[in-house]
Amino acid sequence: MDMKGLVPDFAEHWAFFLDVDGTLLDFAGHPQAVELKPELVATLSSLQGLVPVALISGRPIVDLDRLFAPLRLPVAGQHGAERRTARGRLIRMERPRQMSGARDALARFADARLGLLLEDKGLSLALHYRLAPRLKSEVEAMMKVWTQKLGERFVLLAGNMVYEIRPGGIDKGTAIATFMEERPFAGRVSVFIGDDTTDEDGFVTVNRLGGHSVKVGDGETTARWRLGNVACVLYWLDAYRSWRAQFMPG
Repeated sequence: MDMKGLVPDFAEHWAFFLDVDGTLLDFAGHPQAVELKPELVATLSSLQGLVPVALISGRPIVDLDRLFAPLRLPVAGQHGAERRTARGRLIRMERPRQMSGARDALARFADARLGLLLEDKGLSLALHYRLAPRLKSEVEAMMKVWTQKLGERFVLLAGNMVYEIRPGGIDKGTAIATFMEERPFAGRVSVFIGDDTTDEDGFVTVNRLGGHSVKVGDGETTARWRLGNVACVLYWLDAYRSWRAQFMPG
């Protein structure tokens, strides 16, 4: 698979930050229905023995640990609202009290419309319309109403077939920046791979830090490099793993 010119040339002192859905895993109709290939876990397990690797996802950490078991990586979940450091320390925002009322109203809204799925992640609320794309504008309007009701501390995020309400002031970019201040990431060149509008904050941060931002798929982006799909991502990560292993002592 020839990727010359699409992605940066390999270098030793990288640190990988990886989005999950749409980057490492293909989307499914339900977030819990995604398929994780055994070779992905093997590649990530081998890769983390060579360079620092962290997952940067909209999913809760508990969900990511279930998906990638037995592998446990440093991770930022819920777009940075919770984070586990390389030393295993868990840092998590408290659930805003206002979320309960919003959750109940959005659950009733979703239950009344076939194909909608409300996902309560604990620190954010995501309303998926992947199985009912015709309802996009209705979902967007409802989520805007509740974002406004919750107040200025909350923001509305538009993702791939989903709208999500979450606390403001944190995003994938702030999560990556914080990791880059900590060992073993500090002093390395950051490489962030993502596919969605929710990853753009991460791309901006990595660009500012002088790292490599890699967009998966089509669409406008601030990322400086591009990979075609999930299969290309897995191929490229495994190619880097093989290349980097040459520099390890035998």
